[in-house]
Formats: sequence, C-alpha cells, structure tokens
Amino acid sequence: MNLTEKILSAHLVCGEMKAGSEIGIRIDQTLTQDSTGTMAYLQFESMGIDKVKTELSVAYIDHNTLQSGFENADDHAYIQSVALKHGIRVSKPGNGICHQVHLERFSRPGRTLLGSDSHTPTCGGMGMLAIGAGGLDVALAMGGAPLYIAMPKVVKVELRGKLGHNAAAKDIILEVLRRLSVKGGVGKVMEYCGDGVATLSVPERATIANMGAELGATTSVFPSDEVTRAFLRAQRREQDYKPLSADADATYDEEVTIDLWALRPLAACPHSPDAVKPVSALKEIAVDQVCIGSCTNSSYADMCKVAAILRGKTVAPGVSLTVSPGSRQVLTMLARSGALADMIAAGARVLECACGPCIGMGQSPKTDAVSVRTFNRNFYARSGTASADVYLVSPETAAFTALEGHFADPADYGEIHIELPERFEINDNLILHPKHFEGVEIVRGPNIKPFPRAEKLTQNIAGKALIVLPDNITTDHIMPSNSKLLPYRSNIPYLADYCLAPVDAGFSARAKQSGGGFIVAGANYGQGSSREHAALVPLYLGIKAVLAVSFARIHESNLINNGILPLVFVHPDDKEKISEGDELYIADAPQEIVAGDTVTVVNRTRGVTVSTRLHLSDRLKEVILAGGVLALSRQKAASAQ
Repeated sequence: MNLTEKILSAHLVCGEMKAGSEIGIRIDQTLTQDSTGTMAYLQFESMGIDKVKTELSVAYIDHNTLQSGFENADDHAYIQSVALKHGIRVSKPGNGICHQVHLERFSRPGRTLLGSDSHTPTCGGMGMLAIGAGGLDVALAMGGAPLYIAMPKVVKVELRGKLGHNAAAKDIILEVLRRLSVKGGVGKVMEYCGDGVATLSVPERATIANMGAELGATTSVFPSDEVTRAFLRAQRREQDYKPLSADADATYDEEVTIDLWALRPLAACPHSPDAVKPVSALKEIAVDQVCIGSCTNSSYADMCKVAAILRGKTVAPGVSLTVSPGSRQVLTMLARSGALADMIAAGARVLECACGPCIGMGQSPKTDAVSVRTFNRNFYARSGTASADVYLVSPETAAFTALEGHFADPADYGEIHIELPERFEINDNLILHPKHFEGVEIVRGPNIKPFPRAEKLTQNIAGKALIVLPDNITTDHIMPSNSKLLPYRSNIPYLADYCLAPVDAGFSARAKQSGGGFIVAGANYGQGSSREHAALVPLYLGIKAVLAVSFARIHESNLINNGILPLVFVHPDDKEKISEGDELYIADAPQEIVAGDTVTVVNRTRGVTVSTRLHLSDRLKEVILAGGVLALSRQKAASAQ
C-alpha cells in the first residue's frame, strides 16, 4: 500500500477503499480557529453531547485578534468557555497560528486530524492525514462521528535531489501548482516521496503540505522518518514518533516528478496561486509592501533565513516590511537568538503571532500597490485593497525584495543555510487544559446569533437564477472575511448583506426580494477557505441550489451538510442556457434524487431543459432529503425516542 492507504485503512470505519467510493474514517484529533470555530461550537452544542469523543481537540484563537469593538472579545470568551466546558483545549490569542502551533505541539505521525480550516493539511508534513472541512463536519467528528469522504485518488509526487540556488520549499509547491493548477488536486491526495524528501525539514514539508490546499487536494502527506523523529525530539515529543512510509511496491493513480536542483525561485502572480512565473522574469516590477509570515512560512527556520538576509542592512525606502512569527515559540526563540533584533534594526514591523494580513486583518496595501507576500492565497481583494497586485513567494525572495525595492531573485545571491535547533523552547502556558477548569459557564455575547437551519427538501423547487458567475469563484467572493466583517462571524443575518458583494453588490438585496432562488456558476465554485459561512449565508438568503460546472470539495460538502443542492451541469456548455433573472424549476426533486444521479432543471423563461448531476451516496441522499446533517440527526433522534 501507499502511505495514504495505510493511514486510511487503519482508520476505516465503513466503505470500500476504491477511488470515488464513499468511506467513513475515524478522526483522532480536531482543531478549530476563531473565524470558523464559533459556528462549529454552536453546532456542537445543538447536538447535546457533553464531552468531545476525540483523543485531542484544540480551539485556537488566531484569526481575528484585532479588537476594535466588543465583538471579537465576546466571541473569544464564548469559544474559550464552550471549549473548556466540553473537554477541548484552548490556545489563547498570542500563542500562535493554529497550523504552526499544532505542528509543533500536537501533530503525531499516522494520526488523522480534521480542522475547520482549509490549511489543516499543514500537519501532513508530520506524516498525519490532516484534512480541512466545514465546521459542521468538525463538530460531528468531535461528537464521535466518522468523517465521510470520497475515497481519493493518490498522486505520487517524487522529489529528486536537493534544492539549490536559494530555491525553497515554497518554490516546490509553486512548481506543483504551475503544473497542475488550482483544480489539479480535486479528489486527490498528494503523497510526497523520493530521495529529495530526506533533504527537507519538517517545517519545509509543512509549507508544501499547507499549500496543497490551493490545488484543491483532499490533503497532502509526507513519510515519517528520521527527520520527523529529530523534529519531535527537539520539541521534546520523541515519544510521539512513529516511522511511516509507502511500501516499495506501492501503486499510485498519477505520478509527478520534480528535480529539486533544477528549480529556481518562483512567484505566484495576481490573482491566483497557480499563475506562477520565475522571479527572474519579474525584476522590473517595483514593490511597495512585503509581508512575511502566515501558516505557510512563519517557522523558526523561515524567520532565521529572513533575519540572516536582513542583518546589517536596511529595507528599501519605498517598502513597508512586516513580519508575523507563526507562534509564540518562534517569537521567543527569535528574541533570545538576536534574530528579532536584526529584523527590527533593518526596518521590519513585527506583528502579532496570528494570521493577520493573510486574511485581510490589517496591513492592507495602498491603492494600486504591489504587495509581495509569503502567504498561501492571493485572491482578488483578499488583502483588503481591491486594486492591489499580490504576489506569493518564499521568505528568501521576500527578504531580498524588501531590501532592493523591486523583485529580487535569490539565485543571484550567496546561499542561505539555516539549521534547525536541537531543542526548541517549550512554554505551553497559553494552552488551557479543560481538566483545570471544572464547572465552566458558557459566555454568550450579544453578537452570537442562532445559525440558520434548512428545511426538509420540498417536492418542487422554483426560483430565479439570481446570479450567473464565472469560473474559480472563491469563498472570499461568496462570503468575504475582511477586518470589517470577520467580527460578525457568529451573526449570519448581518453577514447576509455582504454575500457575493465583491462580484455583485446587489446580490443580497435581490435574493431577499425574490425570497431566495438559484446561484449559477462555472468551474471550481467555492475554492479556497473552508468557511461554512459561504454555505450558511446563502441558506439564510433562501438559496435552494447551486448549479455549477464543478465544485471545490469542502464547499460542496458544506452545501450538502446544510441542505443546499450542489448540481453539476452534465454538459458544461448548458450553463450558457441560463441568464440572470430566468425562472428555474425542478419537479419531483426528492424522487429524482432517490432514483439516480440526474436532476432535471427546467428554464421556464427560455423554455429549455438542463440536465444536472447530483452524485450522492445513499447516506448523503438521506442528508439532502432531510434538509441537512443536523435535521437528519434530529429526525433519527425523534424516531429512536
């Protein structure tokens, strides 16, 4: 077996491990963050379960730590209290970004991890099968339910040789994105192997696994080897080590080979992580802002490389440089080693150990700016400035660029080598353990509102096509998550006014006036974040179905979980048969769903019929017919009584 099959088989609860078939797997660990976690815990509370059933669950507060009003502080108080009450550890604000902290302190080879954040696969760098999902799937896993997924295909990514020319782990995943695109990993696990793997540290592997999310992949996974053991030993967790690798005769569905020595520094250009070009081709472009950090590139080694490049120099006059260490452990060690002083002396602005600018929480660039970032996404307007051009690069490229004031190719400079320490500094005093907090009362601020619930699927579905969208609409388009809106993550009625606003500011009002209806979209609809709000807000607005050429995995699951039909055009060109405002109609919807995989949509305005596909397992058919996962759970509980 390959490594993916080994971990899946060890956790298989039901189903057959045949590509495309639905399987259920046991989840060992979960994580949430404050952007999606509030809703996940509201959903968990509605299940009526006293304590989580996982071996470990952690609630991180790392996304929205800007407190310009009471909303964020209130939501943080809710998360802390509800988590501790139900047996969940809490990583307090300032302790670090969930993926970096989890990699350091909790990741374990061979375990499964489910997180309400699309970059949960970061821990695949530790040999975990780590999967991002919507908050409801995570809530169900905390309650002891399996995670149901389609058995993925497994792609062998063979890394040969060793990096040189100041190319970095970030350049490896950018090369994979260049070859496969943001749709290339859908329904697949990217499994890394080859002699080049042993040359990469765990944080470097984590960088690659993190950005596998941008491929649309279910997850990415690396073997667990002596490099893994050394990292765990340095974190004083060697007892968690377990060797893991694919069998010598393992088979794969697809194969990709990358010669590491042949790689040169790369950059993802606006406005997509797969719009990749060599940095050497961008040297003419002047830069206004450089941001270093995020869950992709904020490890101690990354930061030390940046400090080494900046040492004794000064940031270019026209550049604003920010640095966001990924965890308090990283920040503390930078301070003790003197690397932090080197960055500050060069002119870097040091930000909190949090997601920050990566999700538009501060540091929005100026009008028409060029912003160079070590982050994982450069979607349109995600930075908070719609007119800005955002590029994604390695920390090395970012640091040299900050000094030059224009794109600088690290291959033109001397080699930068940083060794990981034999011991990391351990201080977990900002991680609260529930065993120390008995009798906790849940704190609910006025910003926390009930989440919308779908109703049982009706016999006939009718409504207008409220909007027709192009390809690659992201969850940032569907439900923006900027500094103005993120404080209202637990207030769906408020957020509803901004649904699809980056594409069409009038969509929400139109949906309310029409009493709901349909969304029509192109390929890869819902790519990006796992945020369930991109399904809950349309549900609140009365969206009955989304017709698309194809869906991103997590968003499709979120739609189904909340009772919205994700319908795929059998013939992609049929999208052209629907215009905004057309009256659409589905007759006998429950019967069509039970009978097979095809749902017929009638465009009454044009007098044409469109065939769509709704490929669901018997379990998911039950979910859709009931009006979502929670509705089905309530039905089953009532029947049992």
